[in-house]
Amino acid sequence: MNIQKIYIGGWFQRTTLHLSEIYDFLKEGKSELALDAAKLKDLRGALGIDSIEMKIESLDYILFRSKSRIEIKIYEDGLIVLSNPKPEGDIKEIIGELTSYYETKLSPAISYIFSLGAPIPKELANIKTIYPYFIVLDNAKRNEIEGLLAHFDQDKYFEIMKPEFEIYRGNKLYIINNLKEKIGNIENFINEQIFMREFKGQLHRYLNLHRTIWEHIADVKERGEIKGKDIPAFKDKVESFAKTINLIESRINQMGAYIRTREAIAKRNDELKKFMDILEFKYETLIDTLGYIKDIWGMTKNYVNSALDLFSGLQAKSTESSVKNLAVITSMGVGATLINLFTQQPPKLNLAGAIYFIVLALIGYITNRAMQSMAVKKMYKIRDIKIAKDI
Repeated sequence: MNIQKIYIGGWFQRTTLHLSEIYDFLKEGKSELALDAAKLKDLRGALGIDSIEMKIESLDYILFRSKSRIEIKIYEDGLIVLSNPKPEGDIKEIIGELTSYYETKLSPAISYIFSLGAPIPKELANIKTIYPYFIVLDNAKRNEIEGLLAHFDQDKYFEIMKPEFEIYRGNKLYIINNLKEKIGNIENFINEQIFMREFKGQLHRYLNLHRTIWEHIADVKERGEIKGKDIPAFKDKVESFAKTINLIESRINQMGAYIRTREAIAKRNDELKKFMDILEFKYETLIDTLGYIKDIWGMTKNYVNSALDLFSGLQAKSTESSVKNLAVITSMGVGATLINLFTQQPPKLNLAGAIYFIVLALIGYITNRAMQSMAVKKMYKIRDIKIAKDI
C-alpha cells in the first residue's frame, strides 16, 4: 500500500491582516505589538522552520516547512493545513506527530501572537478540536483500505466512487484512493473538507452553548421565586452570559463572509468540478445552518437581556428592603435618645450606665442581625412569561 500524503487541519476566523502578522513572526520572530521579544523568539525556535514563503493565489497563504519534514499552509481566512508529504513508518505515529506539532508548537505560537485584543469567550477556549485525518493512497486495493479502517477502529460511514478517485469516510478518518487525479486537486478538496468540518463544528458549539445558557436561566426562572441572598450571585452570572453572547455574536456575524468566499472560489475552479457534486450541497446547507444559528443566538440574547432586567429589578427590591430594615434600627436608636431626653435621666458613667449601654448595643445588634436574616431569606416572586420549549 503506497501512501502519497497525510493531512490534518483546523480553522478559526482570520484575515489578510492576520496573515501578514503571522508571516512577520515566522520570518523574523518579531511582532509590532507589545509582546515579549524573548518569548516570541522561543516560540519561533520551537517550530524548527526550515523554509518559508508567501504564496499569492485566490486565497493567499503562507507555506513553510519544518526540519521534521512537516509542511504547513496557513491561509488568509484562517485555514491551517499540516501534512507529511513523504510519510514513512506507522501511520498512527505520523498522525500523532502532526497533531503534536500543531497542539504543542504551532497553536501556542499563533495564540500568543493574537493574545491582545478582544478575548475568546471562556466557553470556547481550551476546546480540543477533533481533527479530521486525511490519508491519500495511490491505487490501493479495496482490502487494503478496509484494513486501514480497521487499523484505526473506524466504521465506514460512506464511500464515493469516481473514475479518478475513491473516497472512504470513517468517523475521524477520510481515505482518498487516488486512481489518476492530480494531487493538487485532491489537496484543494481536502482543504474544503477541513474548512467545512470546522465551520460546522463551530456552529454546533454555538448551538450547545445556547442550550446551556438557556437552561441555566430557565432553571431559576421556573422555580417561581428566589431568596434575596441568591439574587446578586445569579445576576452576576447572567451578566457574564450577556458578555459571552456579545463576544460570540460578532464571531457568528463574521462567518457568512468566509463560507461565501470559499464557495465562490471553489465554483470558479475548473479542476474542482469533479468534486463539486460532493461539495456544492454542503455550502448551501452550512449557509442555511448559519442563518438558523443567527436566529437562535438573537433569541438567546433577548432572553438573557430580559433575565438581566428581571433580576436587576429583584435586586433593587432586595436593596430597598435592606434600607427599610436599616431605617427601623435607626428609629430604635432615635427612640432611645428621645426617652433619655424626656426623662432627663441620662445614664451616668458608672456600672449601671455601662450595663445600659451594653444592653442597648446588644438589642441593636440582635435586631440588625434578625433584620438581615429576614432580608436574605425573604422570597421574591419571579414574574415572567412562560414559553413552551421547542421540541
